[in-house]
Amino acid sequence: MTADCVHEAEWNAHTEGKNMKLTAMKSNRNLMMKIWLIVAVLMLMCGAMALAADQPPAAADQPAPEKQPKELLIVDLGGNVKMEFVLVKPGTFMMGEEDNGIHKVTLTKPFYLGKYEVTQEQWEKVMGSNPSHFKGATNPVETVSWDDCQKFLAKLKEKAHDHTFALPTEAQWEYACRAGTTTDPDHLEEFGWGGGADTTTYPVGGKKPNAWGLYDMHGNVWEWCADWYGRYSTAEQTDPTGPASGRARVLRGGAWGAYRIDMRSASRMGGIPSSCDDGRGLRCVMVVGEASGR
Repeated sequence: MTADCVHEAEWNAHTEGKNMKLTAMKSNRNLMMKIWLIVAVLMLMCGAMALAADQPPAAADQPAPEKQPKELLIVDLGGNVKMEFVLVKPGTFMMGEEDNGIHKVTLTKPFYLGKYEVTQEQWEKVMGSNPSHFKGATNPVETVSWDDCQKFLAKLKEKAHDHTFALPTEAQWEYACRAGTTTDPDHLEEFGWGGGADTTTYPVGGKKPNAWGLYDMHGNVWEWCADWYGRYSTAEQTDPTGPASGRARVLRGGAWGAYRIDMRSASRMGGIPSSCDDGRGLRCVMVVGEASGR
């Protein structure tokens, strides 16, 4: 083989080896770029997943927060006559007194109680007449029996059909009257009309409200309750509704002609459901959950 042929062969071999190296280097570089690209994508995906994990669930996945009832509800009876109801929250209290079967009571459900006793203009707006002896548009309605009150409540529901109305149970009434306290005010005459010196009813809201914003829980007129009148059980009770039957219904709060002892939060008396006089009236309950105040 001539020298020129040897040099040509060596050159060709050198060139071929160089090309192979370049090809290998290019392949390695492409592979590394692919690997880095995959790593970068994986890092981005992990970062996005971690960020998503730190975020609160989408609103659509969250249960709707429970809507709290309003502190005050107003029922419009028309003709600028309205009824106001105060929210009374659940709780536990000692009902009665030492010589009258004191016992622990728990009320588990909130309820709305009339801020004032039912007035004559409210009764007349619903019933179309006013049976009261002591006339006055904003005086409490009186000379109404327990049976009359049931008719009023039924017609009131017809007028304000989004709500359910009732007389308070005796436990609801005393719980609301006490308003978180265990004793009556020292100067009860500041909170209610009565005590033996008054000779008539007075416009509602004329005295101080109790701690929960309820007026005339003491005095002015006795207020009918839903329960039959009977002896208390001294056992602990939950949401009591009184005896299953009886002859008389409970009245609470005292009246304009009552003595101070009858105006106390634990004082009670019974009345025949069909009976009435000018010292008996009512205050309404509106049921939470069956009322449009949610």
